[in-house]
Amino acid sequence: MTRPLDVINIGDPEARPAPVMPGACASGGCGGPEPDLPPPPSFGEVRVNGVEITPEAIAQEIQHHPAPDAETAWIEAARALAVRELLLQEARRLGIEAEPDNDEAGRAEADDDALVRALLEEEVQPARAGETECRRYYEANRARFRTPDLFEASHILIEPEEDSPAAWAAAEARALTIAAEVGDDPAAFAAAARAFSGCASAQQDGSLGQIRRGELVGPVQAGIEALADGTTARAPVRSRFGWHVLRLQRRIPGHILPFEAVRPRIADMLEARSWSVEAARYVAALAARGDVEGIRIAEGAG
Repeated sequence: MTRPLDVINIGDPEARPAPVMPGACASGGCGGPEPDLPPPPSFGEVRVNGVEITPEAIAQEIQHHPAPDAETAWIEAARALAVRELLLQEARRLGIEAEPDNDEAGRAEADDDALVRALLEEEVQPARAGETECRRYYEANRARFRTPDLFEASHILIEPEEDSPAAWAAAEARALTIAAEVGDDPAAFAAAARAFSGCASAQQDGSLGQIRRGELVGPVQAGIEALADGTTARAPVRSRFGWHVLRLQRRIPGHILPFEAVRPRIADMLEARSWSVEAARYVAALAARGDVEGIRIAEGAG
């Protein structure tokens, strides 16, 4: 099972995964011209078992490690390249061979990437998540497996003719009149939407479909959620697009998915977490046995 190298968290094997390895773009797979790079900071030499990680290589890698300051970016980039060099050296020592995989676009991974991947697949074995462990996680995190609330809603958008106080006031007055005229009658609302709404949803009687929380601009979302099922808001809501006459047909509360439906997802997540921890320990052990200069890969190393 292939896993991305950037989930290894070297600094603290028990912590959540954090990127420390270069991504696919580091090998030029994204195409396009080479970016302009800043001159490499001078924070000392970095060597892994006598092999230098050059300042130029670190400067190239820095672009993949956003950080609040140059020193932190340099440390993360240097650590990523040192880890990579450790893994490549170990793969070659063990005589591992690897056939590059192709991504979804048919592009082959770099030979070194394939070698590191093959090493980790062979040497790092995650713990398998059993039924008891999966169920324990499910019971402790049930809220994570709740489907979202849905709101089956419609609106009529009345746009101002221009961006002026008078035009906005006129649009509001028109929206108020429409809201009062249609009331809670769904057929009247649909007819008004087709006749007056400035939104493309007018062609669907103003229907917005089933909306999840957060999919609409804040004032419109809040206005819909404040309504009772089957009612139209008498006061329109303003957004940057105009005035909205809102109707909530019905709300569909979310529900907790049963354990059987999410067990495979939980098992995959726990296995990925275990793999990250074990990979971090594996790299830390390689660093402890080797000679890493100029960068700290794990506590007590480098």
